[in-house]
Amino acid sequence: MADLINYYAFKKDEWKDLYKLQTVPLTKDSLKQIKAFNDEISMQDVRDVYVPIVHLLDLCTQSFNEWQKTKTHFLSKEDRKVPFIIGISGSVAVGKSTTARLLEVLLSRYFEDKKIQLITTDGFLYNSAELNRRHIMDRKGFPESYDMKSLINFLNEVKSGKSNVLAPVYSHDVYDIIPDKFDVIDQPDVLIIEGINTLQLPSNQQIYVSDFTDFSIYIDADDALIEKWYLERFEKLMDTAFQKPSNYYYEMAHKDRQKAIQKAKEVWQEINLPNLLENIKPTRTRADLIIHKSDNHIIDQIFLRKY
Repeated sequence: MADLINYYAFKKDEWKDLYKLQTVPLTKDSLKQIKAFNDEISMQDVRDVYVPIVHLLDLCTQSFNEWQKTKTHFLSKEDRKVPFIIGISGSVAVGKSTTARLLEVLLSRYFEDKKIQLITTDGFLYNSAELNRRHIMDRKGFPESYDMKSLINFLNEVKSGKSNVLAPVYSHDVYDIIPDKFDVIDQPDVLIIEGINTLQLPSNQQIYVSDFTDFSIYIDADDALIEKWYLERFEKLMDTAFQKPSNYYYEMAHKDRQKAIQKAKEVWQEINLPNLLENIKPTRTRADLIIHKSDNHIIDQIFLRKY
């Protein structure tokens, strides 16, 4: 990876040695509840990779909080609670959701005195009616399909310490924003924000999502592997979530299976892969930490930004 010259590169065995107290506050059953559909993760990876990451994040938050105190004293202002925001990015189907939920649980269990919250940027997609009005339904997930102004305003309110900030909720069941339903973000110590656009620099914005994040993680894998995981997940969903009458893909799940799989391949080739190559992967080198996966979602390398 020639573009990662400003990163320290670690094999998993090297990374795990950076933090020796590798106790894991998770059971195998609780880990199963965290895993995204079709996203494999092992207790070994939790111990070897994610526990050291949590320790690193603890050091980062301590430094962050000290800097906030120093800055407010310098400015002769009252101390205020400023949340530490972690951004998690990467392709569709690469395992962002699992990483986000796992970090939320690990941080909450390691640091019981801290309030940890999690949202996804999916909630800031335009709803289907608006996407259709703009004639960009086939660009869903691309930068122009997000209400970036609302997302930036949301992050600004959270970072400013405002209580009870509302984030819209997206449903993968109905494939749309749920009207009048919100997640409430109430002055957390740490906010994890997960989404394909957390590292992007849209050309029509002066302020970006990454301006509000204090540590960013990119989940990486070879394009062919991600496509394989995407199609495997789609096939499993055909037999599970898509069987619900309320699901957007219900009719597709009850018609010709091979046609449905072919449609999924077309969606990958025409939408998800171009979005990955044009808008997601180019942001990889903006991340503080890159987690690289190999077959079966097994982590094989970790890259930490040098400066």
